[in-house]
Amino acid sequence: MIDDNCSIIGVDHLEFYVGNAKQAAFFYSHCFGFNVVAYQGLETGNRKVTSYVMEQGDIRFVLSSTMDPEHPIAQSVLRHGDTIAVIALEVPDAAQAYDHAIAHGAVGVIPCTNHEDEHGILRFAAVRTFGDAWVKFVERKHYVGNFAPGFVARAARHQSVGLTRIDHIVGNVERGMMNSWVDFFMQTMGFELRMHFDDRAISTEYSALMSKVLQKGGKTIVNINEPADGLRKSQIEEYLDFHYGPGIQHIGLATEDIVATVVRLKAAGVEFLPIPKTYYDDLGDWVQELEIPVDKLAELGILVDRDDDGYLLQLFTKPVGDRPTLFFEIIERHGSRGFGAGNFKSLFVAIEREQSLRGNL
Repeated sequence: MIDDNCSIIGVDHLEFYVGNAKQAAFFYSHCFGFNVVAYQGLETGNRKVTSYVMEQGDIRFVLSSTMDPEHPIAQSVLRHGDTIAVIALEVPDAAQAYDHAIAHGAVGVIPCTNHEDEHGILRFAAVRTFGDAWVKFVERKHYVGNFAPGFVARAARHQSVGLTRIDHIVGNVERGMMNSWVDFFMQTMGFELRMHFDDRAISTEYSALMSKVLQKGGKTIVNINEPADGLRKSQIEEYLDFHYGPGIQHIGLATEDIVATVVRLKAAGVEFLPIPKTYYDDLGDWVQELEIPVDKLAELGILVDRDDDGYLLQLFTKPVGDRPTLFFEIIERHGSRGFGAGNFKSLFVAIEREQSLRGNL
């Protein structure tokens, strides 16, 4: 039963700690179709942190870097590279959410704080999760300004690629720690277990992982993965090695027209995992119902899967940085509430092919 003391409205934003926020903003604008809507930095009086607020549909990213080598952002980038450091959840009462989390075992990093300007009061608090990531509780009901106090509006417009919302957030943790972090999200924030996959479902000849899916209010979804025993290094172990610890591996971004979205992303230079053409030879006749020719799916590398509730279309970018860590999933749902379990084998073979090229399999 969901605890009303930790009610969650949805994902407010994801904050990335990056080496150069200005260049990262250019990348996400020109390659992924995000618009810069707010900014803070030297020009706004912030002498240590530069942040760009990026939006597309209901998705909000905050890209932050620092000019101070001793700042926690600099330490994070040195250790992890560019990473998603903060999952910000909008809540109706930040103090209540924080107090509930602390009472149920969370470790606080920011007590409930009021940040005020002429546009009202933004209230927030934060707790630690896996690795160095935080969950931040954001209460906006008394604030009407540009994202947060200290930010000014920006109006840089770029063509959307059709991304609409954050479908799910996936974190990787160490072997044996998945259940502990699942319990953490359930106890401190009232998440519920939606489904799980063991190493029999997610495995190849060489590697395996286990995953549990948590949900809150039916729309805030967090998946937690851990490596399982295999003959060689799994993608989770590769992530942990190069991220230097647990963290957020990928974000599922929803679209209502995956073909148009992927065409635009590829035209902008976004690279996707190549899928073997043989995958499309084995699709059942049911895919004819999609009204997307199989040769178009094959051309773009789009995977398809179905369950009792419907079907979905998905594909995955290559890592977006130098390290084989953070990447994105593009997903279009038609009833299905799953995560492409029927595609796990083909997807993992494709990932292992990339690992082998990097010398990490």
